[in-house]
Amino acid sequence: MKIAIYPGSFDPVTLGHLDVIERAAALFDRLIVVVMHNQTKKPMFTPEERQAFLRRVTSHLDNVEVDMFGGLLAEYARQRGACTIVKGLRAVSDFESEFQMALANRKLNPDLDTAFLMTSAEYMYLSSSIVKDIAAHGGDISGFVSPELVDEVLKRMRKED
Repeated sequence: MKIAIYPGSFDPVTLGHLDVIERAAALFDRLIVVVMHNQTKKPMFTPEERQAFLRRVTSHLDNVEVDMFGGLLAEYARQRGACTIVKGLRAVSDFESEFQMALANRKLNPDLDTAFLMTSAEYMYLSSSIVKDIAAHGGDISGFVSPELVDEVLKRMRKED
């Protein structure tokens, strides 16, 4: 069984993330979407909330599992028997840092490959940060996150004020 991992902070999960998840799920027998702890980011949603959001928006995908992890991704992949890390690329600017991480993960776990999937053109500009910024300024985020998450993201933004 070919198992892949799609890691991210997903704060919140966007339609761009979902695009990559759906396409990766079609390529692998099992896809584990894992909410990772990123020390450089201050998340708006707890890891548990992000995990719940991901479960809701991926419930239609039978071969997708959602998990959380706070350690080294290469070690998590070894523990889960994964052969591939999936990374979404929006632009060339994403590639350099993702390439470095892929090489580091390969050094830590020689059995682990990284597959880069280009985000669909309609989502190339989209990030969780953009969603939060638009929501913070009262903008319409319905074209950026799944319909079932819009109200919860907006509600959280109102609490942050």
